Amino acid sequence: MPATATKQTITPLGNKVVIVRDEAETQTESGIILPETAKDQPKTGVIESVGPGSVNTETGERIPMTVNVGDRVIFSSYAGTEITVGTDELLVLSETDILAVID
Repeated sequence: MPATATKQTITPLGNKVVIVRDEAETQTESGIILPETAKDQPKTGVIESVGPGSVNTETGERIPMTVNVGDRVIFSSYAGTEITVGTDELLVLSETDILAVID
């Protein structure tokens, strides 16, 4: 299922996924408000769309994806490419950059 944002559609290819990254914390547990420069980019998000999977070079068969649209995931710190589509900030990364699915 492709991600949509203001009339544009993003359909990932191969083993790529499109993720909506979680919002960065704006204040600490003790109540200190963080400036933009001090906020860490979250390493979690929700999968917005998935590609069809990679192709096995020996058999030519497609290897199905192990994640699905709507899964909440943890991914590597510097994984993927950030893109802006309309007003949405999205992250496109390989399925191999996903570390875990959060239940």
